[in-house]
Amino acid sequence: MPTVAPIDLDDHCLAAAFLDEVPVFALASGHVVRLDHGTHRHELHDGLLATAVSWDGKSLVTGGEDGKVMRLDADGTETTLRAPARKWVSAVAAGPQGAVALADGRTATVLLADGTERTFEEARTIEGLAFAPKGLRLAMARYNGVSLAFVQGSAPALDFEWKGAHNQVMFSPDGRFLVTAMQENALHGWKLDGKPGSEQRHMRMTGYPAKVKSLSWSNKGKWLASSGAPSAIVWPFSGKDGPMGKAPLELGQRADTMVTCVACHPSEDLVAIGFGDGMVLAVRIADSKEALLRRPGKGPITAMAWNKPGRLLAFGSQAGDCGVIDIAG
Repeated sequence: MPTVAPIDLDDHCLAAAFLDEVPVFALASGHVVRLDHGTHRHELHDGLLATAVSWDGKSLVTGGEDGKVMRLDADGTETTLRAPARKWVSAVAAGPQGAVALADGRTATVLLADGTERTFEEARTIEGLAFAPKGLRLAMARYNGVSLAFVQGSAPALDFEWKGAHNQVMFSPDGRFLVTAMQENALHGWKLDGKPGSEQRHMRMTGYPAKVKSLSWSNKGKWLASSGAPSAIVWPFSGKDGPMGKAPLELGQRADTMVTCVACHPSEDLVAIGFGDGMVLAVRIADSKEALLRRPGKGPITAMAWNKPGRLLAFGSQAGDCGVIDIAG
């Protein structure tokens, strides 16, 4: 039976992560709590809005209402990547070679490890950011689609258009697909591995009863798990056309509460599913076999993250009901 080490942080938990093997919880107030031989609280922002884990898994990049961008390392070292500014930092992303991107209003800025900066302007507010898995390319989600910018060189940005507000963006782990979560109850995707100049292939993923706030790719990118329904909606991406023409799996179905958070296991085709009543299930994708990881608690689950070996799962709720689950007991 899994064991749960609880911690009550009394604040909306926006993100949970493991930095090396240290669990951290990022709170809406702007505090980040590290559990490293005791509880350590870091006041990084006056109001937190966005987080991203670095590609090496050793630090957390954060952006806030104070306009600052901060980096917190596993050992507790705090680094200011950008000083306080007038505009809120609504999105951050961590990329290859230590690159960090931030969005404030209609501008995205990429901070490179050598100290150079690149800025990209959009006609509308940038709501989400993501780096491609290969090459220094930055996707910027905005109203009516996504812009894909090349950070180095002078190649023009590529535009992926689809009507409506796009507020999150992700690449598949193999870089073949680009997926957004929309303001309406839907996901939208584009296939990226077509020849230059070829027609863009659209993927519409609809039918959700609520807005999709949580997305997670399986370790090899064969599946994309999502919240926004009474079960985790898991789309198949193993074929060359992704989920086009295929029905999604519905895992962890419950009649009385919605899925609010999903987190795919780092090495197995298994997904942790957090619900509106604080319950957490683990469900195997192959056969829908379920294991209860946590009974209902205070507030909807809003954040989950596995450690690298996949034995520990950190979770946090909207009410600050947080903890670490050891699935091996």
